[in-house]
Amino acid sequence: MHDRIISRRALLTATAVAAAAVTAVPSATVPASAASSPRDRLRRLISRMSLEEKVGQLFVMRVYGHSATEPDQADIDANLAEIGVRTAAELIATYHVGGIIYFAWAHNTRDPHQIAALSNGIQRAGLAQDTPVPLLISTDQEHGIVARVGKPATLLPGAMALGASRSPADVREAARIAGAELAAMGINQNYAPDADVNVNPANPVIGVRSFGADPVAVAGLVAAQVGGYQSAGIATAAKHFPGHGDTKDDSHYALPTIHHTTEQWTELDAPPFKAAIEAGITSIMTAHIVVPALDPSEDPATLSYPIVTGVLRERLGYDGVVITDALTMEGVRQKYGDDRVPVLALKAGVDQLLDPPDLRVAWNAVLAAVRSGEISERRVEQSVLRVLALKERLGLFRDPYVTRRDVDRTVGTRAHLAAADRIADRTTTLLVNKDGLLPLNHRRERNLLVVGADPASPSGTTGPPTGVLATALTELGFSATALSTGTAPTAAGIDAAVAAARGKDAVVVATYNVSATSSQLTLVGALLASGVPVVTVAIRNPYDIARLPGVRASLAAYSWTDVELRAAARVIAGRVRPRGRLPVPVQRADDPAQVLYPIGHGLTY
Repeated sequence: MHDRIISRRALLTATAVAAAAVTAVPSATVPASAASSPRDRLRRLISRMSLEEKVGQLFVMRVYGHSATEPDQADIDANLAEIGVRTAAELIATYHVGGIIYFAWAHNTRDPHQIAALSNGIQRAGLAQDTPVPLLISTDQEHGIVARVGKPATLLPGAMALGASRSPADVREAARIAGAELAAMGINQNYAPDADVNVNPANPVIGVRSFGADPVAVAGLVAAQVGGYQSAGIATAAKHFPGHGDTKDDSHYALPTIHHTTEQWTELDAPPFKAAIEAGITSIMTAHIVVPALDPSEDPATLSYPIVTGVLRERLGYDGVVITDALTMEGVRQKYGDDRVPVLALKAGVDQLLDPPDLRVAWNAVLAAVRSGEISERRVEQSVLRVLALKERLGLFRDPYVTRRDVDRTVGTRAHLAAADRIADRTTTLLVNKDGLLPLNHRRERNLLVVGADPASPSGTTGPPTGVLATALTELGFSATALSTGTAPTAAGIDAAVAAARGKDAVVVATYNVSATSSQLTLVGALLASGVPVVTVAIRNPYDIARLPGVRASLAAYSWTDVELRAAARVIAGRVRPRGRLPVPVQRADDPAQVLYPIGHGLTY
């Protein structure tokens, strides 16, 4: 039987099984006064669990396939190779996992109706266990450059773009829309907001995923996003504690070290996490980073008792769910083996173990640690209680299911799409506008060429940025053609761009993280030498302008998703005035100690 979206009445029948498991009260052992306490009911549920079921609740795991029971053969093969099970339903039955994370590359997120059906199939599998428990279903839907669910869902500006808008109301509305759409598809936990303060322009992993470099401003926007998501009934996860904003290394591939002193950490990194806690954040994600000032052992924060328990729980007073960043990442695997990492994370004070590379190894390692006494069963039960309490708070024990009607009336609606465009219009930042080149006039500068970078497309794009920009400008009255020259244009590509620019009234160049050795510099220089007016649009980090002093006009779009590129096109065309302000400083390329454009810089017309 396919995982189709079945009627709400039939789904509620299965839900009643889980509800009964939680609400049944043995009168001989529980006083009547405690009968209505959710925590007591959850403790009784835990008391009926086997050790294997308790340990399973601590894991959140990837699984391949669009269906919980009938994935494609290639996904069955991938599941067998990586997890030792065929399907999501088998994963739940075998390991009793407490949550599943969706990825586009795992074929979990083809379209909204499929996602909803997969979510329902996963919940049915959870309720079919000996001890019926619904699952947390999560994903990374930060928006901007990180989005696992694509169109026709609404795609919104990412964090740094929202930081440029400087509007808590916009941040809250964007999160409410995103949360409502996730909830309609049965995704009940989003790994957002990014609470890192991006003070290092060379940061390869955070960058535009951060709201900015001002810890006070970031704290306010983090709190607003938490409120927006949770108003839509979605659990949130502030990340990456204790702060991943000042690093030149990517924890997916290395173990970064943050060299902040305790005082610097308190001033720069802590405020957004404090704000998230005050806003009622439901979970916090740890970082695979070393912070010697907080833990001189140089263990990754994910495995650090002084950081997770000492700082997060005791110093900041947080008692909610703590989840690791993905345990497949090299940052957490360099110092210890895959069998020790989950055990050490739990000993540090973590509750959920996200996506271990080998679930069998990790699950059995935790079981062995409990049976040997290294970890007490009481300690495991503390984390299970936090996880179950979060599920209870989300209403999953009452009704974990979604319907086709939920999807159709919520996901990608006209109102949501229009709101996304309105919010994006307040994010585009005009950095340079010499001699009033912008806005372009479609009667005066009618013929445009759009060239530049074509990075791998995140969800929310319909093609290369050059094509999206050219289409948007054409729809605004210009005659715009696109020529993709890539993030590392070749000499032949540069020559082709210069040739294509002849006879054009202006050239729009999409730039992507321009470095001192990037051939994008050669491309822009050659176009400037041709005499055609050049407008650059930074489609990721806004620092590119520091290396492009000769351009007459420059914008920061903060992402190459359609919603942000369309907004940049409207600014270029003068359909909306630029309103964004830099949420990070742009330093001089030849002297990083000097600020070229400060936080808050942004021109208008």
